[in-house]
Amino acid sequence: MSHIAWFEELGMDDVPIVGGKNASLGEMVSHLAAAGVSVPRGFATTADAYRFFLAHDGLEQRIDEAVSALDPEDVGELARVGSTVRAWIEAQPFPPALEEAIRTAYERLVAADADPENVSWAVRSSATAEDLPEASFAGQQETFLNIAGIENVLQAVRSVFASLYNDRAIAYRVHHGFTHSEVALSAGIQRMVRSDVGASGVMFTVDTESGFDGAVFVTSSYGLGEAVVQGAVNPDEFYVSKPALAAGRPAVLKRSVGEKAIAMRYTGERTVGASTAFVDVERADRVRFSITDTEVEELARTAMLIEAHYGRPMDIEWGKDGIDGKLYILQARPETVVSRADAGIIRRFVLHEKGEVIVAGRAIGQRIGAGPVRVLRDVSEMASFTPGDVLVADMTDPDWEPIMKRASAIVTNRGGRTCHAAIIARELGIPAIVGTGDATTTLVDGQEVTVSCAEGDTGFVYRNILSFEEEQTHLDRMPEPPVKIMMNVGTPDQAFSFSRLPNAGVGLARLEFIINRQIGIHPRALLEFDTLPADLKADIATRIAAYESPRDYFVKRVIEGVSMIAAAFAPEPVIVRLSDFKSNEYANLIGGELYEPHEENPMLGYRGASRYISPDFRACFEMECEAMRFVRDEMGLTNVKLMVPFVRTVGEGHAVVELLAENGLRRGANGLEVIMMCELPSNAVLADDFLEFFDGFSIGSNDMTQLTLGLDRDSSLVSQTFDERDPAVLHMLSLAIAACRTADKYVGICGQGPSDHPDLAAWLVAQGIDSVSLNPDTVVETWLSLSESHGARSA
Repeated sequence: MSHIAWFEELGMDDVPIVGGKNASLGEMVSHLAAAGVSVPRGFATTADAYRFFLAHDGLEQRIDEAVSALDPEDVGELARVGSTVRAWIEAQPFPPALEEAIRTAYERLVAADADPENVSWAVRSSATAEDLPEASFAGQQETFLNIAGIENVLQAVRSVFASLYNDRAIAYRVHHGFTHSEVALSAGIQRMVRSDVGASGVMFTVDTESGFDGAVFVTSSYGLGEAVVQGAVNPDEFYVSKPALAAGRPAVLKRSVGEKAIAMRYTGERTVGASTAFVDVERADRVRFSITDTEVEELARTAMLIEAHYGRPMDIEWGKDGIDGKLYILQARPETVVSRADAGIIRRFVLHEKGEVIVAGRAIGQRIGAGPVRVLRDVSEMASFTPGDVLVADMTDPDWEPIMKRASAIVTNRGGRTCHAAIIARELGIPAIVGTGDATTTLVDGQEVTVSCAEGDTGFVYRNILSFEEEQTHLDRMPEPPVKIMMNVGTPDQAFSFSRLPNAGVGLARLEFIINRQIGIHPRALLEFDTLPADLKADIATRIAAYESPRDYFVKRVIEGVSMIAAAFAPEPVIVRLSDFKSNEYANLIGGELYEPHEENPMLGYRGASRYISPDFRACFEMECEAMRFVRDEMGLTNVKLMVPFVRTVGEGHAVVELLAENGLRRGANGLEVIMMCELPSNAVLADDFLEFFDGFSIGSNDMTQLTLGLDRDSSLVSQTFDERDPAVLHMLSLAIAACRTADKYVGICGQGPSDHPDLAAWLVAQGIDSVSLNPDTVVETWLSLSESHGARSA
């Protein structure tokens, strides 16, 4: 019987011997080290050693008798029995042969270390049924960090063994059909990475919300990674494009600064329960990213190597050593939730009404739930929880799992998208909102609420029970449409999810939505930052602290928004409309009132092409151009096409095209197409002239209808006249379509009309339009309607 196995001797075939976690560590040490994947060395106790330990002095029989008749739904009895069993294990002495094997291996490990006087160790649990593709036991058992000295290591191993009978572990095994005796435990003793003075986090090789597999999702925070896993901090988050990495191009698609208010650091102790502590992070460090873009990309490349080796999406823990500056992989396990979803069915939750938002945070699970609030301050209050309640807590850990599966939704003060509450909510298929900051003080016991995670990255807790439903789309039942169906996408955080809908790309990505949501500051305020009033300057300085400069902030945030959408839909085309704020909308941005004129009718004022070529705005527009050029030429997302809005005259159109070329965006270069928004009657009347300078039209039916009929659709006095199907409007549309057909150039429509009126969509198809771009919530319905009507006409 072997009690000890070294990581370099292990592989994935050894799960029955050392459990999933330790087998995976051995697999990476044995097979990926040569490829540059750095895993700290160590050894593991075997499953046989665990069984040998339990067999000593009849302990196994006592445990079996205690748990065999246990009802895990009885939370009180579960806690009592679990506590008793753990106490027995903690008090059990090691059989002499096992203790000697651990001592000998530990001495060898320390002696081989470059810094034997100061090195410390992680003692990790690894269950023999853990980290399988079909079941996730992750987090069920304990891990102890910064342990040193053989006596302390022995105590940590004993505590790891005892953690197989944590309340949540007992309940999980019962609910997933495992008998207690068939799961054994291995303890891994692994060199600590000094991430206590560096950074650490979790990364997934698939988007944890949508299942999009073209990007790596990375989280990072200061200190030891347990803070991220537990949900004690809101970490920084990054998305990294896999194709861009593979091509050696800049690959960071998105950066989000987390609060990172606390960090788990070493204490002066090296014993179980006293070796780490949470400390406050300096405020200046909280507003900065905890790792660099170079490090993010290195982590993502490592994740791709691991994913390729294992042949499936992976969930990976990593650490940056603050002493040697290197990045290390600490664990790797199969992702077990979105990767198992049926790729042929799209499930989408739809909220049919809105209400008062009480609390907001990070959305997990893209679902909606509702029920009465139950605020729990401590896990000891679990007995008061009833099925269907909305669980509200500061944060959760595995001790909460016996009641989490009964919740209609989960809301926490703390945590990010890879914290415990998020992972378990996805596994259970219930919505969760994490990192709200104030849920436990704002929400009240018994209060009826609706928890919506179906509206993008932000989740909302609404007052009262609101109407919602789940829609299902079977992709294999979608007929061939008579025209290309594209989508209007304004929010980058929903791009991965929307890309799963049947589509031919994005017909309208509004840059002003990206600027409003991801920047929120007037571009001139950023360019003229040094001259701003002191209070405004201080406010903006805090918001942009994670970036190199005010200009860098604007350009990179635009790059992030556009590249997220472009990467989600690649290789399908993504038509990005350059900013089309009106003066009153620009004035609403931070600092905007300093620069914007007051106009009586902003709809017909300083907007679109006129603004771009204006001396007052040209420098701002050039920042947009810099971002677009980087997305296409540096990141390689050449599926991005540009669209110029509100072009009043042919001369304006020519001037804008020349300005784009001066800023590295020349038509035809690197396949660039420049589309014009056809939304003024002059565009349709002089369509042939405009098309000399553009590669096609995208019809904006909203403004075309208003300007053709001479009405304001927002005025209740005349809004009833607004109809894109009016004969005058249809005449304008037919002129534009015919001109594009004659010139053999692209013509599509991206206005609201086809989303609202299926008959208008059918008319456009009959006119020969190339594409119809729809709001995502109408794609499936319009797709089916057009296919049916076209089939009927063909018959």
